[in-house]
Amino acid sequence: MSTPHVVVVMGVAGTGKTTIGPLLAARLGVPYAEGDDFHPPANIAKMSAGTPLDDDDRWPWLDAIGTWAHERAGLGGVVSCSALKRSYRDRLRAAAPDLVFVHLAGDRALIEDRMSHRQGHFMPTALLDSQFATLQPLQEEEAGVVVDVSGSPEDIAGRAASALTALPEPTQ
Repeated sequence: MSTPHVVVVMGVAGTGKTTIGPLLAARLGVPYAEGDDFHPPANIAKMSAGTPLDDDDRWPWLDAIGTWAHERAGLGGVVSCSALKRSYRDRLRAAAPDLVFVHLAGDRALIEDRMSHRQGHFMPTALLDSQFATLQPLQEEEAGVVVDVSGSPEDIAGRAASALTALPEPTQ
């Protein structure tokens, strides 16, 4: 019997975390949590105004996601979270050591085009450059996979699910 992973779907804004996360969770048969729902109202107001968050804004948000991930250890789950910096991923792993990451990555022009067509999201396209400037890709020793965001959401989720099967099972 395999133990389901707790997976963080990460990447810059516009890569499809909110679209791919639930599709991946359904393929894995585990619950999905929307990372944006863990933001306090002050963070959403700041981003809606076009102001990037700083680390002091992010720590409580990351801690809330880490708590959710810890509670899902041994049960599995998928949560979306930009997790752009190594220090953010380290903070998440401090709460849930067996976390694995699915880094949704792609061409900036494609991501900007997708962002310009989505509706009802607080993250403006103007913050995309700051997202790419902040991004520290997964390192070799970090448990996770990189998945290209070209193609349909179903294709992307399928590639992510297949890539996750190559990772070792969680210890819990």
